[in-house]
Amino acid sequence: MGNDGTKKYHILTYGCQMNVYDSEVLSGYLENMGYDHTEKEEEADVLIINTCAVRKKAEEKVFSRLGKLRPLKEKNPGMLMVLWGCMVQQESAAQKVKEKYGFVDLVAGTHSLGRFPDLLEKARVSPRTILDLETEEEREDLPIKRGHKAKAWVPISHGCNNFCSYCVVPYVRGPEKSRPLQKILNEVKELVDNGYKEITLLGQNVNSYGKDLDQEMDFADLLNILDHLEGRFQIRYMTSHPRDFSEKIIRTIQHSQKICEHFHLPLQSGSNNVLKLMNRGYSREYYLGLVEKIRVLVQNSSVTTDIIVGFPGEEEKDFEDTLEMLEKVRFDAAYTFIYSPRKGTKATEMKGQVSSDIKKKRIVTLNEIQSRISMEINQQLLGTEQVVLVEGRSKTDPNVYTGRTRTNKIVHFSTNENLLGMFVNVEITAAKSWTLTGNFKNKVTTQESGVRSQNEKTGENI
Repeated sequence: MGNDGTKKYHILTYGCQMNVYDSEVLSGYLENMGYDHTEKEEEADVLIINTCAVRKKAEEKVFSRLGKLRPLKEKNPGMLMVLWGCMVQQESAAQKVKEKYGFVDLVAGTHSLGRFPDLLEKARVSPRTILDLETEEEREDLPIKRGHKAKAWVPISHGCNNFCSYCVVPYVRGPEKSRPLQKILNEVKELVDNGYKEITLLGQNVNSYGKDLDQEMDFADLLNILDHLEGRFQIRYMTSHPRDFSEKIIRTIQHSQKICEHFHLPLQSGSNNVLKLMNRGYSREYYLGLVEKIRVLVQNSSVTTDIIVGFPGEEEKDFEDTLEMLEKVRFDAAYTFIYSPRKGTKATEMKGQVSSDIKKKRIVTLNEIQSRISMEINQQLLGTEQVVLVEGRSKTDPNVYTGRTRTNKIVHFSTNENLLGMFVNVEITAAKSWTLTGNFKNKVTTQESGVRSQNEKTGENI
Protein backbone atom coordinates (compact mmCIF):
# COMPACT_ATOMS: atom_id res chain seq x y z
CA MET A 1 0.00 0.00 0.00
CA GLY A 2 1.27 3.46 -0.86
CA ASN A 3 2.22 6.08 1.69
CA ASP A 4 -1.01 7.89 0.87
CA GLY A 5 -3.07 4.81 1.76
CA THR A 6 -3.83 3.83 -1.85
CA LYS A 7 -3.92 0.17 -2.83
CA LYS A 8 -1.61 -0.78 -5.68
CA TYR A 9 -1.38 -3.53 -8.30
CA HIS A 10 1.23 -4.84 -10.71
CA ILE A 11 0.72 -7.25 -13.65
CA LEU A 12 3.42 -9.31 -15.38
CA THR A 13 2.24 -10.45 -18.81
CA TYR A 14 3.72 -13.31 -20.83
CA GLY A 15 2.69 -14.47 -24.29
CA CYS A 16 0.52 -13.19 -27.11
CA GLN A 17 -1.51 -10.05 -27.72
CA MET A 18 -4.65 -11.79 -26.46
CA ASN A 19 -2.90 -12.09 -23.09
CA VAL A 20 -2.03 -8.40 -23.26
CA TYR A 21 -5.72 -7.63 -23.81
CA ASP A 22 -6.70 -9.88 -20.89
CA SER A 23 -4.21 -8.00 -18.68
CA GLU A 24 -5.84 -4.73 -19.73
CA VAL A 25 -9.19 -6.14 -18.58
CA LEU A 26 -7.68 -7.22 -15.25
CA SER A 27 -6.27 -3.69 -14.89
CA GLY A 28 -9.72 -2.29 -15.59
CA TYR A 29 -11.25 -4.42 -12.86
CA LEU A 30 -8.60 -3.44 -10.31
CA GLU A 31 -8.84 0.28 -11.02
CA ASN A 32 -12.63 0.07 -10.63
CA MET A 33 -11.95 -1.58 -7.27
CA GLY A 34 -9.82 1.37 -6.16
CA TYR A 35 -6.31 0.12 -6.98
CA ASP A 36 -3.60 2.23 -8.64
CA HIS A 37 -0.98 0.77 -10.94
CA THR A 38 2.64 0.57 -9.79
CA GLU A 39 5.74 -0.37 -11.79
CA LYS A 40 7.34 -1.88 -8.69
CA GLU A 41 6.47 -5.44 -7.70
CA GLU A 42 7.40 -4.85 -4.08
CA GLU A 43 4.80 -2.06 -3.77
CA ALA A 44 1.92 -4.16 -5.03
CA ASP A 45 -1.02 -5.21 -2.86
CA VAL A 46 -2.15 -7.40 -5.78
CA LEU A 47 0.51 -8.99 -7.97
CA ILE A 48 -0.71 -10.89 -11.05
CA ILE A 49 1.33 -13.10 -13.38
CA ASN A 50 -0.60 -13.60 -16.64
CA THR A 51 0.86 -16.76 -18.17
CA CYS A 52 1.39 -18.32 -21.59
CA ALA A 53 1.24 -22.02 -22.49
CA VAL A 54 2.32 -22.00 -26.13
CA ARG A 55 5.97 -22.88 -25.52
CA LYS A 56 7.69 -24.74 -22.74
CA LYS A 57 10.18 -21.89 -22.28
CA ALA A 58 7.36 -19.50 -21.34
CA GLU A 59 6.18 -21.95 -18.69
CA GLU A 60 9.69 -22.34 -17.33
CA LYS A 61 10.00 -18.55 -17.07
CA VAL A 62 6.84 -18.39 -14.98
CA PHE A 63 7.99 -21.04 -12.51
CA SER A 64 11.40 -19.37 -12.29
CA ARG A 65 9.72 -16.03 -11.60
CA LEU A 66 7.50 -17.60 -8.95
CA GLY A 67 10.57 -18.90 -7.13
CA LYS A 68 12.08 -15.43 -7.10
CA LEU A 69 8.83 -13.90 -5.84
CA ARG A 70 8.53 -16.26 -2.87
CA PRO A 71 10.68 -14.06 -0.55
CA LEU A 72 8.55 -11.04 -1.52
CA LYS A 73 5.39 -12.84 -0.49
CA GLU A 74 6.99 -14.04 2.75
CA LYS A 75 8.04 -10.47 3.56
CA ASN A 76 4.56 -9.16 2.74
CA PRO A 77 2.02 -11.93 3.49
CA GLY A 78 -0.87 -9.51 2.99
CA MET A 79 -0.04 -9.23 -0.71
CA LEU A 80 -2.48 -11.13 -2.93
CA MET A 81 -0.49 -13.14 -5.47
CA VAL A 82 -2.41 -14.32 -8.54
CA LEU A 83 -1.36 -16.74 -11.26
CA TRP A 84 -3.60 -16.27 -14.28
CA GLY A 85 -4.04 -17.31 -17.88
CA CYS A 86 -3.38 -20.06 -20.40
CA MET A 87 -0.70 -22.01 -18.53
CA VAL A 88 -2.87 -22.64 -15.49
CA GLN A 89 -5.84 -23.57 -17.69
CA GLN A 90 -3.90 -26.85 -17.97
CA GLU A 91 -4.94 -28.80 -14.91
CA SER A 92 -1.50 -30.37 -14.43
CA ALA A 93 0.20 -26.97 -14.30
CA ALA A 94 -2.44 -25.59 -11.94
CA GLN A 95 -2.02 -28.52 -9.57
CA LYS A 96 1.76 -28.11 -9.64
CA VAL A 97 1.34 -24.49 -8.56
CA LYS A 98 -1.04 -25.45 -5.80
CA GLU A 99 1.27 -28.19 -4.48
CA LYS A 100 4.71 -26.55 -4.87
CA TYR A 101 3.90 -22.84 -4.73
CA GLY A 102 1.33 -22.71 -1.97
CA PHE A 103 2.03 -19.03 -1.33
CA VAL A 104 0.03 -18.19 -4.49
CA ASP A 105 -3.42 -17.05 -3.38
CA LEU A 106 -5.39 -17.47 -6.61
CA VAL A 107 -4.89 -19.71 -9.63
CA ALA A 108 -7.36 -19.09 -12.45
CA GLY A 109 -7.48 -19.58 -16.20
CA THR A 110 -8.60 -17.60 -19.22
CA HIS A 111 -12.23 -18.61 -18.80
CA SER A 112 -12.40 -16.99 -15.36
CA LEU A 113 -12.06 -13.40 -16.57
CA GLY A 114 -15.68 -12.48 -15.91
CA ARG A 115 -15.43 -13.78 -12.35
CA PHE A 116 -12.20 -12.03 -11.38
CA PRO A 117 -13.58 -9.64 -8.69
CA ASP A 118 -15.39 -12.47 -6.86
CA LEU A 119 -12.38 -14.77 -7.10
CA LEU A 120 -10.06 -12.07 -5.74
CA GLU A 121 -12.31 -11.52 -2.73
CA LYS A 122 -12.47 -15.27 -2.07
CA ALA A 123 -8.66 -15.43 -2.22
CA ARG A 124 -8.43 -12.53 0.22
CA VAL A 125 -10.20 -14.48 3.01
CA SER A 126 -9.20 -18.06 2.15
CA PRO A 127 -6.33 -19.73 4.05
CA ARG A 128 -5.69 -21.95 1.02
CA THR A 129 -5.02 -21.38 -2.65
CA ILE A 130 -8.21 -20.72 -4.63
CA LEU A 131 -8.21 -22.80 -7.82
CA ASP A 132 -10.71 -21.87 -10.56
CA LEU A 133 -10.55 -23.77 -13.84
CA GLU A 134 -14.21 -23.76 -14.85
CA THR A 135 -14.91 -23.42 -18.58
CA GLU A 136 -17.90 -21.08 -18.41
CA GLU A 137 -16.96 -17.52 -19.33
CA GLU A 138 -18.48 -14.10 -19.92
CA ARG A 139 -16.34 -11.78 -22.01
CA GLU A 140 -18.60 -8.91 -23.02
CA ASP A 141 -18.90 -5.52 -21.35
CA LEU A 142 -15.89 -6.05 -19.09
CA PRO A 143 -13.95 -3.06 -17.71
CA ILE A 144 -10.65 -2.28 -19.36
CA LYS A 145 -7.66 0.01 -18.90
CA ARG A 146 -5.81 0.37 -22.20
CA GLY A 147 -2.05 0.04 -22.02
CA HIS A 148 -1.30 2.41 -24.89
CA LYS A 149 -2.56 5.89 -25.80
CA ALA A 150 -2.64 5.43 -29.58
CA LYS A 151 -2.93 1.68 -30.22
CA ALA A 152 -5.65 -0.67 -29.00
CA TRP A 153 -6.44 -4.40 -29.20
CA VAL A 154 -9.98 -5.51 -30.05
CA PRO A 155 -10.75 -9.26 -29.91
CA ILE A 156 -13.14 -10.40 -32.63
CA SER A 157 -13.16 -14.05 -31.52
CA HIS A 158 -11.96 -16.25 -28.68
CA GLY A 159 -10.68 -19.83 -28.78
CA CYS A 160 -9.49 -21.99 -31.67
CA ASN A 161 -10.83 -24.93 -33.70
CA ASN A 162 -7.69 -25.77 -35.69
CA PHE A 163 -5.89 -28.30 -33.45
CA CYS A 164 -2.48 -28.00 -35.08
CA SER A 165 -0.62 -31.01 -33.70
CA TYR A 166 1.99 -28.88 -31.87
CA CYS A 167 -0.36 -26.33 -30.30
CA VAL A 168 -2.02 -26.33 -26.88
CA VAL A 169 -4.19 -23.23 -27.48
CA PRO A 170 -7.46 -25.05 -28.37
CA TYR A 171 -7.18 -26.99 -25.11
CA VAL A 172 -6.59 -23.95 -22.90
CA ARG A 173 -8.74 -21.30 -24.63
CA GLY A 174 -11.50 -23.61 -25.81
CA PRO A 175 -13.47 -23.74 -29.08
CA GLU A 176 -13.72 -20.74 -31.35
CA LYS A 177 -16.47 -18.25 -30.60
CA SER A 178 -16.99 -15.11 -32.69
CA ARG A 179 -18.02 -11.89 -30.99
CA PRO A 180 -21.25 -10.26 -32.22
CA LEU A 181 -20.64 -7.68 -34.94
CA GLN A 182 -22.31 -4.85 -33.04
CA LYS A 183 -20.12 -5.41 -29.97
CA ILE A 184 -17.00 -5.10 -32.12
CA LEU A 185 -18.31 -2.00 -33.91
CA ASN A 186 -19.23 -0.30 -30.65
CA GLU A 187 -15.77 -0.96 -29.19
CA VAL A 188 -13.94 0.29 -32.29
CA LYS A 189 -16.13 3.41 -32.58
CA GLU A 190 -15.51 4.29 -28.94
CA LEU A 191 -11.75 3.88 -29.38
CA VAL A 192 -11.68 6.06 -32.50
CA ASP A 193 -13.82 8.70 -30.78
CA ASN A 194 -11.27 8.69 -27.95
CA GLY A 195 -8.40 9.40 -30.32
CA TYR A 196 -6.90 5.94 -30.95
CA LYS A 197 -5.04 5.82 -34.25
CA GLU A 198 -4.52 2.08 -34.66
CA ILE A 199 -6.93 -0.79 -34.00
CA THR A 200 -5.62 -4.37 -34.08
CA LEU A 201 -8.28 -7.07 -34.42
CA LEU A 202 -7.39 -10.17 -32.41
CA GLY A 203 -8.25 -13.84 -32.77
CA GLN A 204 -6.43 -17.15 -32.80
CA ASN A 205 -7.61 -17.33 -36.42
CA VAL A 206 -9.23 -14.07 -37.51
CA ASN A 207 -9.92 -15.45 -41.00
CA SER A 208 -12.59 -17.82 -39.72
CA TYR A 209 -14.52 -15.04 -38.00
CA GLY A 210 -18.31 -15.35 -38.32
CA LYS A 211 -18.57 -19.06 -39.12
CA ASP A 212 -20.44 -19.66 -35.85
CA LEU A 213 -22.70 -16.59 -36.06
CA ASP A 214 -26.35 -16.69 -37.12
CA GLN A 215 -25.94 -13.77 -39.52
CA GLU A 216 -24.17 -13.99 -42.88
CA MET A 217 -20.84 -12.44 -41.94
CA ASP A 218 -17.21 -13.32 -42.59
CA PHE A 219 -13.88 -11.67 -41.87
CA ALA A 220 -13.77 -9.82 -45.19
CA ASP A 221 -17.22 -8.35 -44.48
CA LEU A 222 -16.07 -7.23 -41.03
CA LEU A 223 -12.96 -5.57 -42.47
CA ASN A 224 -15.05 -3.78 -45.08
CA ILE A 225 -17.49 -2.44 -42.48
CA LEU A 226 -14.67 -1.20 -40.23
CA ASP A 227 -12.86 0.37 -43.17
CA HIS A 228 -15.91 2.56 -43.83
CA LEU A 229 -16.22 3.85 -40.26
CA GLU A 230 -15.70 7.59 -39.85
CA GLY A 231 -12.43 8.76 -38.38
CA ARG A 232 -8.75 8.74 -39.26
CA PHE A 233 -7.20 5.50 -38.05
CA GLN A 234 -5.60 2.35 -39.39
CA ILE A 235 -6.49 -1.32 -38.97
CA ARG A 236 -4.29 -4.35 -38.33
CA TYR A 237 -5.24 -7.92 -37.45
CA MET A 238 -3.69 -11.10 -36.09
CA THR A 239 -3.38 -14.00 -36.36
CA SER A 240 -4.22 -15.31 -39.84
CA HIS A 241 -4.33 -18.95 -40.84
CA PRO A 242 -3.14 -19.30 -44.47
CA ARG A 243 -5.72 -22.02 -45.14
CA ASP A 244 -8.59 -19.58 -44.53
CA PHE A 245 -7.07 -16.48 -46.14
CA SER A 246 -9.49 -16.09 -49.04
CA GLU A 247 -9.16 -14.03 -52.20
CA LYS A 248 -12.18 -12.09 -50.92
CA ILE A 249 -10.09 -10.93 -47.95
CA ILE A 250 -7.21 -9.92 -50.22
CA ARG A 251 -9.51 -7.93 -52.52
CA THR A 252 -11.17 -6.25 -49.55
CA ILE A 253 -7.74 -5.07 -48.40
CA GLN A 254 -6.85 -4.09 -51.97
CA HIS A 255 -9.77 -1.67 -52.15
CA SER A 256 -9.57 -0.45 -48.56
CA GLN A 257 -8.16 2.78 -47.19
CA LYS A 258 -7.57 2.03 -43.52
CA ILE A 259 -6.35 -1.60 -43.56
CA CYS A 260 -2.55 -1.84 -43.38
CA GLU A 261 -0.68 -3.55 -46.21
CA HIS A 262 0.97 -6.06 -43.89
CA PHE A 263 0.19 -9.75 -44.21
CA HIS A 264 1.38 -12.00 -41.40
CA LEU A 265 0.93 -15.58 -42.61
CA PRO A 266 2.46 -18.28 -40.39
CA LEU A 267 4.07 -20.80 -42.72
CA GLN A 268 5.51 -22.96 -39.87
CA SER A 269 7.30 -25.27 -42.35
CA GLY A 270 8.20 -25.33 -46.03
CA SER A 271 7.91 -29.10 -46.22
CA ASN A 272 4.64 -30.72 -47.32
CA ASN A 273 5.52 -33.74 -45.21
CA VAL A 274 5.94 -31.66 -42.05
CA LEU A 275 2.91 -29.49 -42.83
CA LYS A 276 0.82 -32.66 -42.94
CA LEU A 277 2.26 -33.86 -39.63
CA MET A 278 1.48 -30.43 -38.18
CA ASN A 279 -2.14 -30.68 -39.38
CA ARG A 280 -1.88 -27.27 -41.02
CA GLY A 281 -4.35 -27.98 -43.84
CA TYR A 282 -2.39 -26.50 -46.77
CA SER A 283 0.62 -27.29 -48.95
CA ARG A 284 3.70 -25.27 -49.84
CA GLU A 285 2.28 -24.86 -53.35
CA TYR A 286 -0.95 -23.39 -51.97
CA TYR A 287 1.04 -21.01 -49.77
CA LEU A 288 3.17 -19.79 -52.69
CA GLY A 289 0.02 -19.18 -54.73
CA LEU A 290 -1.50 -17.20 -51.86
CA VAL A 291 1.54 -14.95 -51.57
CA GLU A 292 1.55 -14.41 -55.34
CA LYS A 293 -2.09 -13.24 -55.21
CA ILE A 294 -1.29 -10.84 -52.39
CA ARG A 295 1.68 -9.31 -54.17
CA VAL A 296 -0.22 -8.88 -57.43
CA LEU A 297 -3.34 -7.38 -55.86
CA VAL A 298 -1.80 -5.34 -53.01
CA GLN A 299 1.41 -3.80 -54.27
CA ASN A 300 4.04 -2.44 -51.87
CA SER A 301 2.76 -4.82 -49.19
CA SER A 302 4.91 -6.77 -46.73
CA VAL A 303 4.66 -10.46 -45.86
CA THR A 304 5.94 -11.84 -42.57
CA THR A 305 5.69 -15.31 -41.10
CA ASP A 306 6.29 -17.77 -38.25
CA ILE A 307 8.50 -20.83 -38.71
CA ILE A 308 9.13 -23.80 -36.41
CA VAL A 309 12.33 -25.83 -36.81
CA GLY A 310 12.95 -29.32 -35.46
CA PHE A 311 9.36 -30.55 -35.57
CA PRO A 312 9.11 -34.33 -35.01
CA GLY A 313 9.81 -36.12 -38.29
CA GLU A 314 11.64 -33.15 -39.85
CA GLU A 315 14.44 -34.68 -41.90
CA GLU A 316 17.27 -32.71 -43.49
CA LYS A 317 15.36 -32.61 -46.81
CA ASP A 318 12.33 -31.15 -45.02
CA PHE A 319 14.48 -28.43 -43.50
CA GLU A 320 16.00 -27.68 -46.92
CA ASP A 321 12.45 -27.27 -48.26
CA THR A 322 11.88 -24.61 -45.58
CA LEU A 323 15.08 -22.78 -46.53
CA GLU A 324 13.99 -22.91 -50.16
CA MET A 325 10.69 -21.28 -49.20
CA LEU A 326 12.58 -18.39 -47.61
CA GLU A 327 14.27 -17.71 -50.93
CA LYS A 328 11.08 -18.18 -52.97
CA VAL A 329 8.78 -16.03 -50.83
CA ARG A 330 11.37 -13.54 -49.54
CA PHE A 331 9.62 -12.67 -46.31
CA ASP A 332 10.11 -9.19 -44.91
CA ALA A 333 10.65 -10.83 -41.52
CA ALA A 334 10.20 -14.20 -39.85
CA TYR A 335 9.59 -15.10 -36.22
CA THR A 336 11.45 -18.37 -35.77
CA PHE A 337 11.07 -20.95 -33.03
CA ILE A 338 12.59 -24.25 -31.99
CA TYR A 339 9.87 -26.88 -31.63
CA SER A 340 8.81 -27.17 -28.00
CA PRO A 341 6.87 -30.27 -26.83
CA ARG A 342 3.62 -29.40 -25.07
CA LYS A 343 1.89 -31.98 -22.93
CA GLY A 344 -1.47 -33.00 -24.33
CA THR A 345 -0.65 -32.28 -27.99
CA LYS A 346 -0.28 -35.00 -30.63
CA ALA A 347 3.22 -33.90 -31.63
CA THR A 348 4.59 -34.77 -28.19
CA GLU A 349 3.91 -38.46 -28.86
CA MET A 350 5.15 -38.51 -32.45
CA LYS A 351 8.10 -40.56 -33.63
CA GLY A 352 11.20 -38.89 -35.00
CA GLN A 353 11.82 -36.33 -32.26
CA VAL A 354 14.73 -34.12 -33.37
CA SER A 355 17.76 -33.72 -31.12
CA SER A 356 18.45 -30.40 -29.42
CA ASP A 357 21.80 -29.98 -31.20
CA ILE A 358 20.22 -30.36 -34.64
CA LYS A 359 17.43 -27.94 -33.74
CA LYS A 360 19.93 -25.30 -32.64
CA LYS A 361 22.03 -25.68 -35.80
CA ARG A 362 18.96 -25.42 -38.00
CA ILE A 363 17.58 -22.29 -36.40
CA VAL A 364 20.97 -20.55 -36.69
CA THR A 365 21.07 -21.36 -40.42
CA LEU A 366 17.46 -20.26 -40.87
CA ASN A 367 18.00 -16.96 -39.07
CA GLU A 368 21.15 -16.16 -41.05
CA ILE A 369 19.32 -16.56 -44.36
CA GLN A 370 16.27 -14.60 -43.23
CA SER A 371 18.43 -11.81 -41.82
CA ARG A 372 20.11 -11.41 -45.21
CA ILE A 373 16.77 -11.34 -47.04
CA SER A 374 15.27 -8.85 -44.58
CA MET A 375 18.31 -6.61 -44.99
CA GLU A 376 18.08 -6.74 -48.79
CA ILE A 377 14.37 -5.84 -48.71
CA ASN A 378 14.85 -3.00 -46.23
CA GLN A 379 17.77 -1.55 -48.21
CA GLN A 380 15.29 -0.87 -51.03
CA LEU A 381 13.57 1.67 -48.77
CA LEU A 382 16.62 3.92 -48.48
CA GLY A 383 15.75 7.43 -49.62
CA THR A 384 12.00 6.80 -49.55
CA GLU A 385 9.54 8.71 -47.39
CA GLN A 386 7.37 6.56 -45.11
CA VAL A 387 4.25 7.35 -43.09
CA VAL A 388 4.91 6.23 -39.51
CA LEU A 389 2.59 6.03 -36.51
CA VAL A 390 4.70 7.15 -33.53
CA GLU A 391 4.38 4.58 -30.74
CA GLY A 392 6.90 5.60 -28.11
CA ARG A 393 10.20 7.20 -27.29
CA SER A 394 13.58 6.01 -26.09
CA LYS A 395 14.02 5.57 -22.34
CA THR A 396 17.54 6.97 -22.59
CA ASP A 397 16.93 9.82 -25.05
CA PRO A 398 13.51 11.53 -25.05
CA ASN A 399 14.19 12.98 -28.50
CA VAL A 400 14.45 9.55 -30.13
CA TYR A 401 11.08 8.16 -31.23
CA THR A 402 9.99 4.75 -32.46
CA GLY A 403 7.09 3.97 -34.75
CA ARG A 404 5.93 1.59 -37.45
CA THR A 405 5.13 1.92 -41.11
CA ARG A 406 1.84 0.57 -42.46
CA THR A 407 3.88 -2.47 -43.57
CA ASN A 408 4.89 -2.99 -39.91
CA LYS A 409 8.52 -1.98 -40.19
CA ILE A 410 10.05 -0.42 -37.08
CA VAL A 411 11.46 3.09 -37.65
CA HIS A 412 13.64 5.17 -35.30
CA PHE A 413 14.04 8.93 -35.76
CA SER A 414 14.96 12.01 -33.74
CA THR A 415 13.12 15.26 -33.11
CA ASN A 416 12.50 17.60 -30.20
CA GLU A 417 8.77 17.83 -30.99
CA ASN A 418 6.17 15.88 -28.99
CA LEU A 419 4.85 13.41 -31.57
CA LEU A 420 3.50 10.50 -29.53
CA GLY A 421 0.42 8.99 -31.15
CA MET A 422 0.78 11.01 -34.35
CA PHE A 423 1.26 10.04 -37.98
CA VAL A 424 4.48 11.52 -39.36
CA ASN A 425 6.54 11.40 -42.55
CA VAL A 426 10.05 10.02 -42.13
CA GLU A 427 12.77 9.83 -44.80
CA ILE A 428 14.65 6.53 -44.46
CA THR A 429 18.41 7.02 -44.18
CA ALA A 430 19.64 3.67 -42.81
CA ALA A 431 18.36 0.10 -42.93
CA LYS A 432 19.15 -2.97 -40.89
CA SER A 433 17.50 -6.38 -41.01
CA TRP A 434 14.88 -5.57 -38.37
CA THR A 435 14.82 -1.77 -38.07
CA LEU A 436 14.95 1.39 -40.14
CA THR A 437 16.37 4.79 -39.19
CA GLY A 438 15.30 8.07 -40.70
CA ASN A 439 14.93 11.83 -40.58
CA PHE A 440 11.69 13.38 -39.39
CA LYS A 441 10.14 15.45 -42.18
CA ASN A 442 6.75 16.64 -40.97
CA LYS A 443 3.47 15.66 -39.36
CA VAL A 444 0.95 14.04 -41.64
CA THR A 445 -2.17 16.15 -42.15
CA THR A 446 -5.46 14.95 -40.70
CA GLN A 447 -6.76 14.29 -44.21
CA GLU A 448 -3.83 11.99 -45.01
CA SER A 449 -3.37 10.12 -41.75
CA GLY A 450 -4.36 6.51 -41.29
CA VAL A 451 -5.43 5.98 -44.91
CA ARG A 452 -3.73 4.67 -48.00
CA SER A 453 -2.69 7.32 -50.47
CA GLN A 454 -5.33 7.90 -53.13
CA ASN A 455 -2.51 7.92 -55.69
CA GLU A 456 -1.23 4.48 -54.74
CA LYS A 457 -2.04 1.87 -57.35
CA THR A 458 -3.16 -1.52 -56.14
CA GLY A 459 -2.63 -4.47 -58.39
CA GLU A 460 -4.06 -5.89 -61.53
CA ASN A 461 -6.71 -8.56 -61.87
CA ILE A 462 -5.39 -12.09 -61.72
